[in-house]
This record gives sequence, C-alpha cells and structure tokens, in this order.
Amino acid sequence: MKKIIIALILLGLIFAGFFVFNDKDKEESLTKIKVGEVTHSVFYAPQYVAHSLGYFKDEGLDVEILLTPGADKVTSAVLSGDVQIGFCGSESTIYIYNGSEKDYLINFAGLTQKDGSFLISRNKESNFKITDLKGKHIIAGREGGMPAMTLEYALNTNGVKSDEVNLDTSIDFASTSGAFIGGTGDYVSLFEPTASELEKKGYGHIVASVGELGGNVPYTSYIARKSYIEKNENIIKSFTNATQKGLDYVHSHTSQEIAKVIKDYFPDTNIKDLKEIVQRYKDIDSWNKTTYISKQDFKHIEEIVKNAGKLDKEAPYSKLVLTKYSQK
Repeated sequence: MKKIIIALILLGLIFAGFFVFNDKDKEESLTKIKVGEVTHSVFYAPQYVAHSLGYFKDEGLDVEILLTPGADKVTSAVLSGDVQIGFCGSESTIYIYNGSEKDYLINFAGLTQKDGSFLISRNKESNFKITDLKGKHIIAGREGGMPAMTLEYALNTNGVKSDEVNLDTSIDFASTSGAFIGGTGDYVSLFEPTASELEKKGYGHIVASVGELGGNVPYTSYIARKSYIEKNENIIKSFTNATQKGLDYVHSHTSQEIAKVIKDYFPDTNIKDLKEIVQRYKDIDSWNKTTYISKQDFKHIEEIVKNAGKLDKEAPYSKLVLTKYSQK
C-alpha cells in the first residue's frame, strides 16, 4: 500500500511538472509587444479586460502596457521604436502624415467613440449649461491634443465661441488635475478615475461629459508604423482580434462584472466607485462595438482638428486607416 501511495505521489509530481513546463513553454512562445497608452483610465476598460482575461495571450501575444502620458509622447515612442504599438488619439496620425513622414503612422483598430473626459467645476452646479462657461478659465489639456480640441469643438457647436472662454492649453496633460487642485482655473477636463477622485476629495464637482457634448468620433485608436504593419500583419491581426474580444465583453457584461475584471489595474479605486465609473462610461456609449474606424468618423476627427486651427490639409483615410482586420 505504501508503495502505491509513493507511486501516486511521484506520478502527481510528474504531471505537475509537465503542466509547469508546458505553461512555461507557452509563455516563451508568445510574441512580446509593448503598447504605449496615452493615459491610464477606466475609459479604456475594454483594453484591460482583454489583458486581464488573457485574450491577447490567446492570440499568441505577450502585451506589456506602458503609461506614456500625452499623444505627442506616444507617437514619439512609436516612431523611435520604444514601443511597437501606440494607443492615443487618431489626430496624431494626421499630424505625422502631414509632416511628410514617409514611414507614417496608421490607425489599425479603434477602441473608443466618444471623448472620455468629464468637466469638473470648482463650485457645485445643479443646473449646469454649457453657456455657463462663457468668461471662465478652463484647464483643457495640451494644445493640439484631442481633449482640448474636442472640448473646443463642443463649445463652438453649442453656442460658445473660443474667444468667449479662457481655454488653457498651457498645462501638460499629466499635470492638469494637480494644477486645478492648486487653485488654477474655474473648470478642468479630466478622465476617470481622476475626475471622481477629485470630486470625492472635495476639490470639485462633475457637471458634464465632454463625450456627450462632442459626439461620436474615433477618439482613441491603436497605431503603428506603416513598415511595422507591413512586416507584422499576423501580429496586427491578432492584436485586433483580442481587442475585439475586449469590446464584446464590455458590451455583454454588467458594470459590476467589468469592474471586478479590471480591479487590479486600478488598485486605489474601490470596487463600488469603479462600478459607478464603468457605468458612467456605459451611459454615454463610450466604446466602439467593433474596432472598425469608418471614413465618416475619421472625417469628424479632421473637422475637430480643423476647428481648433491645427489642420493644414486633410489626410487620406485610405492611407491612415487600416480596416482589413476589423469587423464592420
């Protein structure tokens, strides 16, 4: 009997060793990809779902997500090769292309279809109207970046001219919340969970969603160099597939379920607050149904950039958007 028990133990150890080595071999066979994300926000929940639930690994990719604050820094990281894939506003691809870069950047998968920032007022306003911003100082984000340009577009299309507000674009993207806490501005535009954190600490009050005011637009997309895409089509296809699975999940699960999946990515935010933030993004229909970026939506990006005075000439959709691996 004793010999049988020993044999069973040894057999168990052999099987355990097999699975350990098998998992190790699987990990080593994955293609390592670095992704530079423009900011760390619940707004990008589908990405964290795909990462947390192993959708990238299922597609043969070992994805490392690196915070790279600001679309300008993301594009620099992609162009320098520090990351293979960038995740930021699609306006950055227009700037690079119009700057005559031969190995330009291409949008190959969309994730969000609204601006993900919320307008924070220093004072509580129960009946906020966008026209209340006239004459006010608003911290809007970096000049030429999507947060600032979308906010300006929302203002201009809702009866507020650019010269009727002090739209402050002098503060670095990562420093906007700190500047507001320090006493600068009457309003600030912030992503979640930062917006809720400021409200919870008594520094301000969320009064509006910039996404609701600005309408649908391919706000945040995955980008890569033209040459990288040409040489690594299988990687781009796999990455797009995994991203689509993340989008499918957030559209088919509750805010509570999503919050539980992405909790480890936001350790300083409790599950109750995280659930509420996810629901806030659900309520404004923030996320694409598919990774497909339509010509109409891309043109809307150019309208927003043009409205901000940052578009020298229109860029060709056919060159800057790859739809080959996306579902319509």
